[in-house]
Amino acid sequence: MEETAVRLRFAAEARSERPDLAALCLLVCTRADPAFDEKARQDTLRGLDRLADRVGARLPSSGGEPTPQEWAAAFADVLGTRCGLHGRASDYERLESSLLHAVLRRRRGLPILLSVVWTEVGRRLGAPVYGVALPGHFVVGVGDPHGRYVLADPFHGGVPVSGDDAERLAGGPVPPRALEPAAPLDVIGRVLGSIRTWAAARPEQTAVGLWATDLALLLPRHPARLRLERAQLLVQRGDFLAGADGLDAYAELIEAVDPEAAGKIRHQARATRALLN
Repeated sequence: MEETAVRLRFAAEARSERPDLAALCLLVCTRADPAFDEKARQDTLRGLDRLADRVGARLPSSGGEPTPQEWAAAFADVLGTRCGLHGRASDYERLESSLLHAVLRRRRGLPILLSVVWTEVGRRLGAPVYGVALPGHFVVGVGDPHGRYVLADPFHGGVPVSGDDAERLAGGPVPPRALEPAAPLDVIGRVLGSIRTWAAARPEQTAVGLWATDLALLLPRHPARLRLERAQLLVQRGDFLAGADGLDAYAELIEAVDPEAAGKIRHQARATRALLN
């Protein structure tokens, strides 16, 4: 799929009444991997369907609605133990760890992508599974977020997360709002943020950083600073004119709230244009 088509579809999905998280993640895969075509997309969706079938078969056959603990146990047994979905510290060093299709193939990924697998499998089963964006670590909630629920950590195979565990993962007290279900657009924004962080640590990967920033800018809500990040990436890639224009546009955006910073950025824009001479 051409870059422009990916952007148009991503923007349309992000602005739809009910954004589809899997669709957004798969569009990220399309942008990242030239080999990811329609067949690969369908294979990924079928892979999620098969995982849902396996989790469903693991549930108690009592006929009643499973408890949060029973749902969580079934997910952990199938996805974590039997399928080996988990993560390791080394996964933060790989771009594939942020791409849904690669996570399903490798059975390894970042906490947020493993949580996406859990929530997408849960959606297929009608299970009460949702993402929870703890500060510094993404987990899942299972049950009623305003009633009875449990937390599980897909990065560690779905082990239960107690209140003390949550504070340890978050590095301190967990604000109540952090335990609310993460909205699809917040999740995909965080996925793109992980990709940008990966690329920023690798000067040779500015192209990845640029497309991830471009997609993030298509989200209805995004940090204004992304515009500065994009301009700086253009400069790094040698597109001095577009980069300088982007710097000036960002300076104008923040002029009213931070005139000193705006002045410094305009100075950067002038220095960048001087490179054209």
